[in-house]
Amino acid sequence: MSDDTFQKNVLGQKLESCSNDPLTGWFRDGCCNTDEIDHGVHTVCAKVTNEFLEWSKSAGNDLITPHPEFDFPGLKEGDSWCVCAGTYAQAIEAGTACKIYLKKTNYRTLEIIPLEKLKKYGIDLS
Repeated sequence: MSDDTFQKNVLGQKLESCSNDPLTGWFRDGCCNTDEIDHGVHTVCAKVTNEFLEWSKSAGNDLITPHPEFDFPGLKEGDSWCVCAGTYAQAIEAGTACKIYLKKTNYRTLEIIPLEKLKKYGIDLS
């Protein structure tokens, strides 16, 4: 994480924490931080809905079933989680995208999804 942009959000500000309960993030540090090893680009801080979770499961990414061996509690509606930018882009196309926190979404997301598209789902714009 030597590149400073990894620590910024999509608005160019300091990246805010996404969730500590459940503990999320590529590094399980509560933030949507990333590095070059994170090929999934787990950078979108989403407030998940049942619709999104069911769609994700049907698309092959089960975020509902707990996996204690990976310290993964399983998600329920209303949880915040750092989801893969590519998966979120697919959810937008499928019409199942949930709301996201732009201030908690990593700048690297912009390599996959344009800011104008992200803003349509932002719940923390004032």
